[in-house]
Amino acid sequence: MTKLTEYVEKKVKKTIRQYKLFSHKDKVGVAVSGGKDSTVCVYLLKKLGYDVEAITIDAAIGDYTEKNLENIKKVCKKYEIPLHVVSFREEFGKSLCYMRDVLRSKGHKYSSCMLCGILKRYLLNKYARELKFDVLATGHNLDDEAQAFLMNVFRNDFFLAKKQGPKSAGSFKKFVPRVKPIYLISEEEALQFSKTMKFPVKYGICPCSVGAHRRKHKNLLDDMEKKNPGIKYSVIRFQEEMKNSLKKEKKTPIKLCESCGEPAKGKLCKVCTIFKELEL
Repeated sequence: MTKLTEYVEKKVKKTIRQYKLFSHKDKVGVAVSGGKDSTVCVYLLKKLGYDVEAITIDAAIGDYTEKNLENIKKVCKKYEIPLHVVSFREEFGKSLCYMRDVLRSKGHKYSSCMLCGILKRYLLNKYARELKFDVLATGHNLDDEAQAFLMNVFRNDFFLAKKQGPKSAGSFKKFVPRVKPIYLISEEEALQFSKTMKFPVKYGICPCSVGAHRRKHKNLLDDMEKKNPGIKYSVIRFQEEMKNSLKKEKKTPIKLCESCGEPAKGKLCKVCTIFKELEL
């Protein structure tokens, strides 16, 4: 074990304990993509002795998702982690790119990343519930969290900003709690850990994310971090302080989608709204 791998492992153990993410009695599902972050996450949770199963969503983005699926299958087989594969095409009857193009032709401005995120979150929650996971762990790292908070600030989305954190709030029965074990691990630390372990990972960005809005915030934060080391960590700490000060605030009730029965803010969940838009 190198100094880096030992440091990352200890930091993840501390994060799980500090934020009370889950215990060894829980059945922990891990959302994996085949990328470095989720691969590091599922490996560490298995190594730390948790009851772990992996779940991946195949968005059918050509060679990119095919290679990622091949890689995560290798990792799960090597470390004896059960893997559940859910396909966009089997679930929705359409690929991500097809849905994006049809929606755009009808005047709906969904980016590939936005549409992919909506559909993946929907399927992950649905199957995490069916597989009886007590929690669903994701590979969101420190950089991801700082970028997300900055984006919410810039678009004045207080609702989403206050919901961020290492563990999703609330105990609504149709929501499987989301947890982020590598919440305080930087992207660079996750990258070096993955390379040190020689994980079969395809490094680089998703071809559909080129020009994504989030990348502008990533580049901005990376530049600020170079000039002011520790600024990403400070962003996260500010978000936590804000969230703690709002804990007594009355929570917004969660409804069920009138079409599919999944959790929703309004009459229809975002996924059913998308499919209604596809039909128009």
